[in-house]
Amino acid sequence: MIVALIVACEVGFWVLLALGLAVRYLLKWRRTSVVLLLCEPVLELVLFAATAVDLRNGAEPGWEHGLAALYIGYTVAYGHYTIRWLDGHAAHRLAGAPRPPRPPRYGMARARHEGALWLRTLLAAAVALALLQAAVWYVGEGNTSSLRSFQWVALRAAGIHGLVALTYLLWPKRPNAEPDPEPERRTVGR
Repeated sequence: MIVALIVACEVGFWVLLALGLAVRYLLKWRRTSVVLLLCEPVLELVLFAATAVDLRNGAEPGWEHGLAALYIGYTVAYGHYTIRWLDGHAAHRLAGAPRPPRPPRYGMARARHEGALWLRTLLAAAVALALLQAAVWYVGEGNTSSLRSFQWVALRAAGIHGLVALTYLLWPKRPNAEPDPEPERRTVGR
């Protein structure tokens, strides 16, 4: 049941997002779009409540409960960022707004951008860890090994992303050198 609910929440996220942006830019109903976009967090609350009820009703903690915690953590950290990014692109495509700025590609600006994304990943991991720890305490003496293993998944994801972000700081990406002018053509056999 939890896996189906995670899938339904993910599908619901994209459906609400598409509806909210379509209503905002195609129908010009700004208030309605705000209401639709504010329904996004309700999906995570439904998933959280369903997971808690499932565990309360005696379900053996499994990978699906860990996946639900990771999903909620990711959505808390990256949901608003994703909505804002897509809103900028929808405004550009559907309402004639200027093209949204791209993330920096080189140097310390890129390192700061990667660091900011890593902080979002840290937030996602912290939320997932807190939810998983609460589930461990809630279950009590039962088998919580799958919940503990998902705590390690969250920590590893944050660690790996941190290492990737650190590489942009230690070895900043530089723009490619200017392309060489067209090479001179050689005449052969004259």
